[in-house]
Amino acid sequence: MPTYSPGQIADKTGFSLDTLRYYERIGLLDDIARTAGGQRIFDDDDIAWLGILRCLRDTGMPIAQMRRYADLTRDERTVRERVDLLEEHDREIGRRLEELATQREHIRGKIRYYRSLDTPGEQE
Repeated sequence: MPTYSPGQIADKTGFSLDTLRYYERIGLLDDIARTAGGQRIFDDDDIAWLGILRCLRDTGMPIAQMRRYADLTRDERTVRERVDLLEEHDREIGRRLEELATQREHIRGKIRYYRSLDTPGEQE
């Protein structure tokens, strides 16, 4: 399996080096291998895990829940708890999407209103 330097992982995942260090410090990244000189080295499994973390983060999961999820994945007996946590997050995403759709319609209404005021040939 190929390995990657922290810089390569940052390029591949879009996470900054500071974020990678922070995620390791708080336990979101576990068992990161190191060279003899102490530099972190990552593999494809780490890239896949970072992809999951990206998804959770980008969909608004709080760090505390991300940490809980990471802890649960380290114990094969916690599948039900992982499902529960992800279902709860999915419900929150759905709630936020509904809220955004309502807000979007409000904005679209304003756009329609302003367009109705636009006089042909008038420029600002």
